[in-house]
Amino acid sequence: MNPVLMIQGTSSDVGKSLIVTALCRWFARKGLKVAPFKAQNMALNSSVTQDGAEIGCAQYLQAQAAGQVASALMNPILLKPEGERNSQVVVLGQATGSCSFKSYHERKPELRHIILESLGELRRTHDLVIIEGAGSPAEINLKAHDLVNMFVATSTKAPVLLVGDIDRGGVFASLLGTMEWLDPEEKELVAGFIINKFRGDPSLLYDGLALLEARTQRKVYGLMPYLRDHGLGDEDSLALDRRPQRLYRSEAGIDIAIVRFPRLSNYDEFVSLERETGTTVAYVSEASCILEADLVILPGSKATVSDLGWLRSRGLDQAIQQRLAKGRPILAICGGYQMLGARIEDPYGAEQELGTVVEGLGLLPTYTRFAAHKTTTQVQVQARRPFWGLAVDETWQGYEIHMGQVYPVSTPNRAEAPWVVIDSQSPSIEGCLGADGALLGTLIHGLFENETFRLQILNFLRQRKGLKPLGHSIVTSRLQAFDQLADALETHCDMPALVRLLHLEGSLIC
Repeated sequence: MNPVLMIQGTSSDVGKSLIVTALCRWFARKGLKVAPFKAQNMALNSSVTQDGAEIGCAQYLQAQAAGQVASALMNPILLKPEGERNSQVVVLGQATGSCSFKSYHERKPELRHIILESLGELRRTHDLVIIEGAGSPAEINLKAHDLVNMFVATSTKAPVLLVGDIDRGGVFASLLGTMEWLDPEEKELVAGFIINKFRGDPSLLYDGLALLEARTQRKVYGLMPYLRDHGLGDEDSLALDRRPQRLYRSEAGIDIAIVRFPRLSNYDEFVSLERETGTTVAYVSEASCILEADLVILPGSKATVSDLGWLRSRGLDQAIQQRLAKGRPILAICGGYQMLGARIEDPYGAEQELGTVVEGLGLLPTYTRFAAHKTTTQVQVQARRPFWGLAVDETWQGYEIHMGQVYPVSTPNRAEAPWVVIDSQSPSIEGCLGADGALLGTLIHGLFENETFRLQILNFLRQRKGLKPLGHSIVTSRLQAFDQLADALETHCDMPALVRLLHLEGSLIC
């Protein structure tokens, strides 16, 4: 069976996903066929593979970094939180219903089999599999039910690199404390450490690294710098707290307010907007920000009805109506789009009790009916006519992840579908353009990841504000971002030692 390497961490958000991405890219550049793997992922951000499977966005990016087609085998279990106690369970890319924490445990014998079968298939078809853990392997209250950390490592005898975040402080205690709570057979698998997010002079840390190696008899394989502008999306919800929460109005640029729903999903699709010239993006929950922004985005939600109630409780619905009365643009995506219609029907109990009907905001002549099965597909779109600065002769890539379908209702209000959706079968019409062109609703995610789409929208907003248009994008492409990560890994980690650990000396292109 081909080799594996596992990256675990002392906690969530220490940078495991980025390091796995960098490793996938580095080994792929050396000529190996590499696959990422994460047994179980809990995230509200997800991606859709070419064959319509839903997986964690990190594994999708890692597959791209490795030059491979993303597959459900790379993330066989995806949990999408729906509240404090329940999550939707996606198995091998397909939603299988919701589970409480207790009922999910009852499924674990079956899920363990699926995890090991998926990993085994990847090992048979790839030269190397880079495995990512979740959270910490030292969560002693959860170890008996583990699916994603030491269960995977011990089942495959994978060498483990433990990642610690020095930016938080206490990295040596975190690494030593994690080792202390591992069982002897688990501790044997830990080959060494990577210290991540370092700032400053590395020589100031050398004594501490030597003490750590002496104390644990394990090697420190790398001291990775803080890569704040890596250009790739974040998966962990903790990353949202590092983003602006309020707008700071600038007359020299564009201010975009994204409503921060409690169950906000797929916010990784806005990373390119955040990095663009003269653009400020804030994730807001105050009505004043809705009124002040140059563009407001109602993003996707994993709990559309609940987040609609939250929107109303904060008076954001009134701010949205005031904004539209002034003809100021609003973009609503997926769950945000569904909220804007006349009603949301839930005949199958997808979010509420069977047969529940919830009144929407009534700002678009549409209604939503939740379906029994989730739609997950990659799509292409074209504008049916020029609007918001978009050209009709271009095609943009996107994807759909939603439980409900949106339908038109009979109304005298002016509204029309803005997109032609192009798929392998036949074109269809999607979305809704209302409020005399100020309000755009669509089920399509990922449109801002298209450079031409992003620039055309931003230049439309800049023109409204009397600013000069942007001639080009400064956003790093994904391939460039992957290469920069791999370059940082090569500079700051002992890659020859890692190659020897995996017994790959004769397999790489030097």
